[in-house]
Amino acid sequence: MSQIPINFFSENIDYTLENLGQVRTWIKTCILNENFRLSELNYIFCSDEYLLGLNQTYLSHNTYTDILTFDHSTKKSYVEGDIFISVERVKENAIKFKTTETDEMHRVMIHGVLHLCGKKDHSPTDKTAMRASEDLYLSKRPFR
Repeated sequence: MSQIPINFFSENIDYTLENLGQVRTWIKTCILNENFRLSELNYIFCSDEYLLGLNQTYLSHNTYTDILTFDHSTKKSYVEGDIFISVERVKENAIKFKTTETDEMHRVMIHGVLHLCGKKDHSPTDKTAMRASEDLYLSKRPFR
């Protein structure tokens, strides 16, 4: 069986995701369930300041965020991109939303994938649909 083309990196922060093999399989399954194919996906775990710098540089937003997703796909129905995640923001949000850091990290990770699969979250209706999709895929994790 070939390697699933999902990569994990840390930038200016020390972070290691657990269950890498299972996480890769889960994410790929989610992508396939959205009727997309996986080309290559990179997760980059970083600090608030690093992600703020990207937000300012590429989106002209001067706000902290938990995730930035960059779509690099050149073929329709293919997922290829970079997902930057602030580990600090995920930890704070886990406390805020009364969940575990692992569950919040997985939610943010699948949120980025759903964006790469074309889902939006700008309007209240879109946000509700996005949350429902996140909940669905979180419930399908074969691990915790």
